[in-house]
This record gives sequence, C-alpha cells and structure tokens, in this order.
Amino acid sequence: MLNLTNVKLGKVRSAIRELFEYGRKRKAEIGEENVFDFSLGNPSVPAPEKVRTELLKLVGEGDPVFLHGYTSAQGDYSVRKAVADDINARFSVGLDADCIYMTCGAAASLTITLNALVNDGDEVITFAPFFPEYSVFAAHAGAKLVAVKSDPRTFAPDIAAFKEALGAKTKAVIINSPNNPSGVVYGEEVISALAAALDEHCRATGNAVYLVSDEPYRELVFDDCTKVPYIMNYYKRSIVCYSFSKSLSLPGERIGYIAVNRAMDEFSDVYAGVCGAGRALGYVCAPNLFQQLVARVLGCTSDISVYKRNRDMLCSALTEYGYEVVRPDGAFYLFVRAMEEDAEKFAERAKDYELLLVPSDSFGVKGYVRISYCVDTAMIERALPAFKKLAESYKK
Repeated sequence: MLNLTNVKLGKVRSAIRELFEYGRKRKAEIGEENVFDFSLGNPSVPAPEKVRTELLKLVGEGDPVFLHGYTSAQGDYSVRKAVADDINARFSVGLDADCIYMTCGAAASLTITLNALVNDGDEVITFAPFFPEYSVFAAHAGAKLVAVKSDPRTFAPDIAAFKEALGAKTKAVIINSPNNPSGVVYGEEVISALAAALDEHCRATGNAVYLVSDEPYRELVFDDCTKVPYIMNYYKRSIVCYSFSKSLSLPGERIGYIAVNRAMDEFSDVYAGVCGAGRALGYVCAPNLFQQLVARVLGCTSDISVYKRNRDMLCSALTEYGYEVVRPDGAFYLFVRAMEEDAEKFAERAKDYELLLVPSDSFGVKGYVRISYCVDTAMIERALPAFKKLAESYKK
C-alpha cells in the first residue's frame, strides 16, 4: 500500500494554490485584465539591479565546473561565512560559518529544522494566524502543531494563552514576523515576553524548548520606527529559518539558510541534527550558483516602496468602503474581516466580482480573508470598484 498521507497531500492542494489555479483558468476565459488575483505571495517587483549584474558576472566569468558543481553538504564554506558575518554585523551575535546551513528556501529550512528537533509525539506551538504549511511540516516530522490564539485586536501573540499551551510535550515554538497572513510585526516587548515564558518553562520542567523564527519577510517593513527583533539576542535556544525569496524577489530560485544560535549549551548536537536531517531528507548542497550569488548581494533589498504604496492604497480605500482592516507593518499581505461569519462563503461571493481572496480558515482563524498586495499597482486600481461593489452587496 502507498503512503496514503502523502497521496492525499498530492491530490489536494492548499487553499492558496487552489485559488491560484482557479485564477489561471478564469484569466484564460475572460482575460487577465478582468481577474483580480490577490491569492499568491509572489513578489511583483524585480530583483535589485545588483542581482542581475552579479549573476551575469558569475555566469560569464566564473568557473563553470565550480559554479554548477557540488558544495559541502551544508553549503559552500565561503558563502556560509559571508552569511554569518552579515548577521553578526547587523545583530551582534557570535555566529560563524559552522552555524549556517544553506537550504532551498524557507520551506526546506523549516522542514529540516523540525526534523532535527522533534520526536514522534512532540508538540510544536505556533500562533494563529499562521502559514498553513506549518501543519504539514510538523506532521511530517512526527509532531503535533498546537495553534495558540493571538490578541484579537493586534494579532500579536497572546502571552497568557501561550503559557497555558506550554507542556511536557512542547519541543519547539515557531514564530513568523512580519507575519503571513496578517503583516503584523512582533515587537521587542512581545519577543521578550515569549523568551521569558520559555526560560521559566525550561527551568521548571528541565525540558529544552527551541524558538524557531521563520523570517522570509524580515526586510519587508515599511516604517522607519518598525523594528524586527533578532531572536538570538533574546533566547539562547533559537534558530532562524531564512529565505531570500521575498527580500530579493527570487522565490523561484529557492535559496535560503538555517542559522543555529551558538550560544545554546547543546549547539553541537543541534547543528549536527540539522545536518543529519538535511541528509535524511535529501536536502544537501543547495544550488551553488545561487549560493554564490546571495553571498555577493547580502544587504540588498528589492524596491519595497511599491508594496508600501499598494498597502496604503488598499487600506485607505477598503476602510472607506466599510471593511475592517488589520493595518500591516510588514510583509505584503492585508488581513481583512469578512462581511459575514463564514469567510469561505465571503470569498466565494467575492468571485462574483472576479476578486480572488484567500479565506482565513486555513490560517487557523475564522472570519477573515488574506489579500496579497504584491501585485501590479494598476491591478489594485482596477480592482477597487469591485471591492466597493462587494461591500455594497452586503448592505442591500
């Protein structure tokens, strides 16, 4: 018999991917300009110019045997050192090349990390709303995902609820800030409270619990006063899972890394566990060409002013139309309260106006939709009358 769990996963796409595929078909039927697809978090601005120039240099001047060859299983040493040096320069943590494991994007980073940390029956805590694939990643590693509620006003983690959720089976906690789908940034007060709660729990139980930060949106913050705390400065048993997909607009290249905090007592075993999980899963030797590229463009970011403009336009218009909007500090998503209790029914009605919005149920929260505003600004302008008509349809 086949592995029926994986067969089911292969037959049923995520809600986001299902909506994206529906959008492709609908565009073929009525024209792309007539469908307002806000389903997928696919960067809509080009990579920085330095990415193009450095990539051309590598391909044109580099040794092709090296560029297209294997690296060490955990990644090329010089790249890992460059990544560690960059992290140290920005956040003053004591990392070196042997704290870094290069990966094929954040999904591989999270999958490797969870497989390194958990045993069958362990629990992994996260905060709703959360990226739906966390459930898949945790289950594959043998763990149960426990979703803890967030503050209904701010969508920041509810610390009291978090403390109640911590138990004997808790092995890891995943945070995602800036958050997908809400765009909320967990500030220093929140991160300090999480770290304090974990320290207290570990002292009381003698159990090791790891804080895993999923950070593909770290650089996508829109206001100078908004800071994204670096968890290694707050909690020793911390691991960062990073992707360059969003910051450099390179989602299709699948390149990222895992950074393990050397300050934790059991660092050697945890890093070895990461290397071993990568080996067992077949996630060794991320593409060397793009390893070399990201090492050359560390510190670069795509033009996120486009996302800020899109955010401001949508927030202003939707609020005017009567929608309740969670104003995001970062990422490129808008979390909007549905105009009826059932978000899936609301999203279905939105299709009548050719608006493709992701219902919040798969994110662990009811009653909202996610709008990805990493789209062409002109599409947003064309979509605003449809949003207005959708709101008006609930006033009749």
